Amino acid sequence: MKKFLALILALVMVFALVACGEKATPDAGDKGDDKAPEQTVTTEIPDEMTSEDGKYEVAFVTDVGALKDKSFNQGTYDGVKEYASKNNLSYKYYQPANGDQATDDDRYDAMKAAVEGGAKVVVCAGFMQAGALEKAAKEFTDVNFVFIDGWPLGLDNVAAIAFKEQECGFFAGYAVVKEGYTKLGFCGGGGGTNDACCRYGWGFVQGANAAAAEMGKNVEVKYTWQYGGSFQPSAELQTLASGWYENGTEVIFSCGGSIFDSITAAASANDGLVVGVDSDQSYDAPGIVITSALKGVGAAASWAIAKSYDGTWSEIANTGISLGAADGATGLPTDTWSMKNYTVAEYEAQLAAVIAGTVTIDDSALKNGEVADQNLSNTTVEYVG
Repeated sequence: MKKFLALILALVMVFALVACGEKATPDAGDKGDDKAPEQTVTTEIPDEMTSEDGKYEVAFVTDVGALKDKSFNQGTYDGVKEYASKNNLSYKYYQPANGDQATDDDRYDAMKAAVEGGAKVVVCAGFMQAGALEKAAKEFTDVNFVFIDGWPLGLDNVAAIAFKEQECGFFAGYAVVKEGYTKLGFCGGGGGTNDACCRYGWGFVQGANAAAAEMGKNVEVKYTWQYGGSFQPSAELQTLASGWYENGTEVIFSCGGSIFDSITAAASANDGLVVGVDSDQSYDAPGIVITSALKGVGAAASWAIAKSYDGTWSEIANTGISLGAADGATGLPTDTWSMKNYTVAEYEAQLAAVIAGTVTIDDSALKNGEVADQNLSNTTVEYVG
């Protein structure tokens, strides 16, 4: 299946513009010979609306963590709301019961509620949706399901969209070392079993190592999945991050939804810096977020929903789509660039090299402490278990 040639990255960069109330109109992209719909993404669209008939045609089922996590859930829902609002469709979000302790039954119940509430398309965020989504899709065969961060389930009413997180992790790690930082940290969500977060982390370390090798420097990375399993902020995680900063860590990659709140609190108290994830999180922590590892979750959700309405769903049904830099779906935000030693022009040259294949990035989803076992030329990884 052909990739789309341009899922414009500007869509991703604007997802965090809640404070600014801005909007952007990117160019339309295409996937092979069929054009992706032009989209205007704005977070001014309310999270809740009331339909006249009490039915909600486009639904979103959240991953673990808060809807307003300033990251994965929020970014994906922004794309859902955007498509629905632009096309005069009713929309609603559903959060599985029991929060971060949600079971497959809880997720299925949320999907069932969406369908019974009138949904024709249900967007499900996160790899943990798989079991419940398969059950719901087999039962509700007239409804199309979009599986963000997922894989094919062998069903024609499911479209699975994944991302090359190793690329945006690489760009971020490379950038902060080029900017001059050599003592880094990575705090991951999902307990080390979330492939997307694992690719982010390993990509980040690869990028840091590549920049260090070019500069003839040595880099130290503290690396952990502690306290991030639920994607929720916690006092324990904030204490861990504060300890890192107090002992010399300069920049921590916060990779796990709402754990961002714990990392930025620690950074603020210790004059540290943070790398955001999924969306441009500099709007949520000005002066603390040095850059963000972006992936186009909202743009992809909006694009897939459009396929359900324009008669081209069969092109993405039961097919694993993996989007990366060549699709405009991974990268760094340039509109809010704050780095001084590493320039936008240098980043764009590296982006072009990744797209061209002259820079290669290992896509392994290394678990837990496996990153520390890699043979890195200029980087020492200390795994904190």
